[in-house]
Amino acid sequence: MKFIPDALQGPSVTGYGSGWVEVNGEKYHSSIIVSSQGICQPWSCARFEDLTEQHFEELTGFASELVLFGSGAAIRFPHPRWLAPLYSRRIGLETMDTQAACRTYNFLAGEGRKVVAALLI
Repeated sequence: MKFIPDALQGPSVTGYGSGWVEVNGEKYHSSIIVSSQGICQPWSCARFEDLTEQHFEELTGFASELVLFGSGAAIRFPHPRWLAPLYSRRIGLETMDTQAACRTYNFLAGEGRKVVAALLI
């Protein structure tokens, strides 16, 4: 049996470490949004403590079915009030540490899912 890896249509996370994430070979040292629909852009939130409802409102514009929230080195859950913009549009959210969010994003994007990873670095 021959195994052929799935080819991602959009950007993929190609590496990560303490204080950085690499997307398609380019390292980022600040928070980013990565979408399986072909987008990789800065996310205007540097720290968990700075998050607001507006940061999650921004994530509704990516035509996704699921948002993976990478909360940094440790799992920290966003306030439920912040998630109202996502839930009102029937967009799911999963919270995990940033490295787990990177791995999960690649897996789901490889399956052809419409997924967004919002990653705090």
